[in-house]
Amino acid sequence: MATFVLVHGGWAGGWIWRRVTPLLRRAGHEVFTPTLTGLGERAHLNSPAVNLDTHAQDVAGVLEFEDLRGVILLGHSYGGMVITAAAELAAERLAQLVYLDAWAPSDGECATDLIGPGTAASFEERAREKGDGWKMPPMPPQWIHVYEEPDVRWMESLFRPQSLQTFLQPVRLASAKAAALPRTFIYCREPALGLFESSVAKAKAGGWRYFEMATGHCAPVTAPQQLADLLLKLA
Repeated sequence: MATFVLVHGGWAGGWIWRRVTPLLRRAGHEVFTPTLTGLGERAHLNSPAVNLDTHAQDVAGVLEFEDLRGVILLGHSYGGMVITAAAELAAERLAQLVYLDAWAPSDGECATDLIGPGTAASFEERAREKGDGWKMPPMPPQWIHVYEEPDVRWMESLFRPQSLQTFLQPVRLASAKAAALPRTFIYCREPALGLFESSVAKAKAGGWRYFEMATGHCAPVTAPQQLADLLLKLA
């Protein structure tokens, strides 16, 4: 039996795994889907103080208080930033890291660095205009390819603004144990979102296990069986 901890992406919540979790549990595995502070059912905790460290501590806290070991820790999209930072705090509890169409930062990089030049300024401007200066409203649906299938429009009502600092705070990497963890990258290619090419290149150059899925960015919703089958292979 494997233990999965699945970390959602930006503006989302643990709810995004609702179609994947039953498939993994039916195969006999243990699954945790924490919601990061300030999002989902924890949206009431959002504040300007919430940053990448907060979210890394959220995940490390689940690992500690559930006493989980040998964990397959997966991050989707922005969740790649989170699992990278969380591994620094709890590498001894992890078996591998899985990046699902996600950012895979190097030391000193933040999410906006990986999106591209000028992104930090555009995020800050959007936060000033529509987020009281400190929070990022959910991006337009076409930006994240939410509407690949007619039955996923329900997602729009569940996305919540996210603290700008989660995108601007760089990750700090110093743990040799974390650096030695096996890594897998799963690329969602149809349609490709166009935000993770640098992370794909990093994964290939680093000799990570690499897979592609014939679905768009919101694979947990649009291709749950395909994703679950792939995760079962990793287990």
